[in-house]
Amino acid sequence: MLSNSLIELDRAHLVHPVSSFRGHEKLGVRILKSAKGATVTDMTGHQLIDGFAGLWCVNAGYGHDSIVEAAAKQMRELPYATAYFDIGSEPAIRLASELADRAPGDLNHVYFTLGGSDAVDSTIRFIRYYWHAKGQPQRDQFISIEQGYHGSTTAGSGLTALPAFHAGFGVPYDWQHKIPSHYAYRNPVGSDPAAIIASSLQILKDKIEAIGPERVAAFYAEPIQGSGGVLVPPPGWIKAMRELCRSYGILFVADEVITGFGRTGPLFACADEDIVPDFITTAKGLTSGYVPMGAVFMADHVYDTIADFAGDAAIGHGYTYSAHPVSAAVGLEVLKLYEGGLLENGRRAGARLMAGLEGLRSHPLVGDVRGRGMLAAIELVTDKDKKTPLPAAAAPARKVFDRAWENGLIVRAFANGVLGYAPPLCCTDSDIDTIVERTLKTLDQTLEDPAVRAAMA
Repeated sequence: MLSNSLIELDRAHLVHPVSSFRGHEKLGVRILKSAKGATVTDMTGHQLIDGFAGLWCVNAGYGHDSIVEAAAKQMRELPYATAYFDIGSEPAIRLASELADRAPGDLNHVYFTLGGSDAVDSTIRFIRYYWHAKGQPQRDQFISIEQGYHGSTTAGSGLTALPAFHAGFGVPYDWQHKIPSHYAYRNPVGSDPAAIIASSLQILKDKIEAIGPERVAAFYAEPIQGSGGVLVPPPGWIKAMRELCRSYGILFVADEVITGFGRTGPLFACADEDIVPDFITTAKGLTSGYVPMGAVFMADHVYDTIADFAGDAAIGHGYTYSAHPVSAAVGLEVLKLYEGGLLENGRRAGARLMAGLEGLRSHPLVGDVRGRGMLAAIELVTDKDKKTPLPAAAAPARKVFDRAWENGLIVRAFANGVLGYAPPLCCTDSDIDTIVERTLKTLDQTLEDPAVRAAMA
């Protein structure tokens, strides 16, 4: 089918996630046709380095035949098996075991979902059940962090703290509370790590006390805030927050949907600071985006509390596609690839990426460079001393993305002028250097934007 026909069909029928419906109708779709390694090709033959791994997810890179074969083999043998009625499949059982073996501490129980949003939503249900089982049903208040992202389900979108996911939806709910982000570049206490940690601890403590310690069920945190602009906390921050929650008996949920599976270096970002949460949520890199799957990791004490309270009664939470055998088979193969060299390559490539982006710090528009491993961002400003964001008239989310695309680079361009990077772990030195070179070209073009020039005048 001709690309213009597909564009019209898309315009008429396909509803895109997190888009302006009318705006998308006007712009039309960009259609990707093929991909290999870290490179994607659109319907016109235009090749681009995918500096964002799809949507933070194609961690292994595109075109691994072994992943395709694992899926095809499983589809021939057993394309579907429900996990209801005490039925299971070998791939799902083995994947749960392999993941539990590698998870921090006593996170020995794995519940499979379709993706990250329903993984987060599942934790809300499990946590509510847990506190009922503990005889403390009044613990029904949840705390998350401003500029955090925890999915877009009806409940999870309220834990998310980004305006686009709230406007028009009637969320957050009154049981969902927020504290400010650690956001070092724009933190009111400055950029000193000790000051940021002390401030966050005090703010969380004040929030807990204001709600009532006996009412707070759980606290959610991303090891690095992804969709809020790749906000990296200072070393020691997440460990300190975890310990404060422990002191109050509050469950700690580490949302590793973005950071999991080598994105920051290790298999789980929690390993960077040696913390053991009560739950970890994952998805994206779990299958490298080849098929849908997410997972909730549950600590022994949580599992045992729920299991003992329920006894012989069924715990009424489940999805048709939980523990899907094809997704699990893919997950097993992807895990082999990670441990067969991709994690190590990602660490090398991540160091090169951070060095390359740091080299752009002297550019007139670059206010901040931050990241860890293959997860990074640069924040654009028109005044470095005042940290003035790009003007709305410059339409950073649209125009910067468009310039990068034309230059053969896919990045995440946020509306506040932050450029997010999450390249596949398979990137070569040449791939990383190309990302940096094309970023520089995009920055130079943005510097010439009339709205940007006017703001800098």
